[in-house]
Amino acid sequence: MCGDSTNWDEDAYRKSILKEREILTRTVFRTVWGPSKDGSPDTIVIASSDGSITSYSIPSCISKLPLGLSNSKVQQLLGIEPDGFLHGHDGPAYDVKFYGGNEDALLLSCGDDGRICGWRWKEFTESKVPINLQGNHVKPVLDLVNHQHKGPWGALSPVPENNAIAVDPQGGAIFSAAGDSCAYCWDVESSRIKMVFKGHSDYLHCIVARNSTNQIVTGSEDGTARIWDCKSGKCIKVIDPVKDKQLKGVISCVSCITLDASESWLACGSGQNLSVWNLPTSECVSTISSHSPIQDVVFDNNQVISVGGYGGLVDVISQFGSHLCTFCCQGL
Repeated sequence: MCGDSTNWDEDAYRKSILKEREILTRTVFRTVWGPSKDGSPDTIVIASSDGSITSYSIPSCISKLPLGLSNSKVQQLLGIEPDGFLHGHDGPAYDVKFYGGNEDALLLSCGDDGRICGWRWKEFTESKVPINLQGNHVKPVLDLVNHQHKGPWGALSPVPENNAIAVDPQGGAIFSAAGDSCAYCWDVESSRIKMVFKGHSDYLHCIVARNSTNQIVTGSEDGTARIWDCKSGKCIKVIDPVKDKQLKGVISCVSCITLDASESWLACGSGQNLSVWNLPTSECVSTISSHSPIQDVVFDNNQVISVGGYGGLVDVISQFGSHLCTFCCQGL
């Protein structure tokens, strides 16, 4: 054998192997642009499978591309250190959103631990603590926890996870899509649940707020998307993206949904299928198949952009469709 083994540190070696595997298997569940005064955000915030909430500077990522090489020619993915880092959740962090704007904005996240946490964005971005010590330095100003359900003889269920959140700043509300098949409306001021939306038969993957009509839309593992009235808490429309009932159980779950700016069009990702619905007429206007399961979907003017696949990677694409950069989220 080669090398000097007298100072061998078995624990350090084990930790380095586990850290390397963690980085290789990290999944980015959700991204969101940070608030910007001029309307051109240059910060992206990421919720990851390791429970972290991290922020990255896009100009910094682009500046690190080797000179003379386009991003497509770079063989090794960029490992970029975050500008900000939070230990957000015990278990995966599934979603991240902003409540409010500019300096008063709250950075919200939810995760597998059943919590919705909120941090002051200004405090997060202006922290002078070194990045490797930031994890628990900025304390949440909002901490909401899902209720446990009572079973036979008073036994308590596990705390249901939160898979997605949506916000209504004007109404002072945060909506969550939970693992107990229900959606919840939280009052931000009192930190209490003020409405429960029951009707899905399986856990919820996604949720969006249709604030112009005081409604929310949810997507579930049961294969349907549902539109809910926020005043009564009742379901007013069931949308089934899979028309062929024989396919149920194969590509049944609605994994992601999004509304356009007018809140009249709804896009649903179900397995490898993407369907677009006109809400005023309740009609499906198009169905498209992708090459991989769709994890996220967003409207950009009259276009729909879908994202599929796994891994701790983030692609940044301009509004004109050009590919700016790809980077790998680097753990701490």
